[in-house]
Amino acid sequence: MSPPAPGRKSSPRVASPSPDRTPPSPNKPAGRPKVDGLGDDVGAAVLARRVADSLRVLRKERGLSLDELALASGVSRAALSQIETCRSNPSLSVLWKIAVGLKVPFNTLLGPDESETARLLKSGDSTPLRTSDGRVESRLLSPSGASARLEIYELRFHAKGILHSEPHGLGAHETVILLTGALRVSVRNQNYDLTPGDTLFFEANAAHSYENRSSHESRCLDVIGYGLT
Repeated sequence: MSPPAPGRKSSPRVASPSPDRTPPSPNKPAGRPKVDGLGDDVGAAVLARRVADSLRVLRKERGLSLDELALASGVSRAALSQIETCRSNPSLSVLWKIAVGLKVPFNTLLGPDESETARLLKSGDSTPLRTSDGRVESRLLSPSGASARLEIYELRFHAKGILHSEPHGLGAHETVILLTGALRVSVRNQNYDLTPGDTLFFEANAAHSYENRSSHESRCLDVIGYGLT
């Protein structure tokens, strides 16, 4: 570095703070750890509250502590506590794990609805749930509480979207009907490649997965039947 010119004072250099070392603003509260997000913003808060209430009731009905449910579901105690107190929004995969841990149909976690002889479920009535990477979207088509043994979903897979599903218990079965695109369903290490119009029926008491290996969106209907318990 050259020395300063005679008669001219050099200005002291002030080092700019590294972006990674910038201290947090004292007026900004520290953020809580969150479980990956769910669904659209519209209706997500209402759904999160219903899930929180249902989780708390179901857990206490079964006499399970948070630690015991964490062990049964594979979801951490901290995450369960945040969901139960409505401080975070669970992802699709997290909700499935909790339902399996509680041994209840998935839609039981979404809370009861009033029972009617006939009920019209409009397309905007059901808040979609997404995987943490946002590549898979699930929308419940059967009204929550309408049946304890049958659930119907619309699944949308963006390009390269993958959904891993936990076993649904003894006697559970699924029927997958591909509407558009291409989809690979894997059950017990066996792969089934579906094209539009194909239907796959399988026993769902083992881990299974769905994968859109193409560069276009795929969409299917997924009907889950639960066995007697």
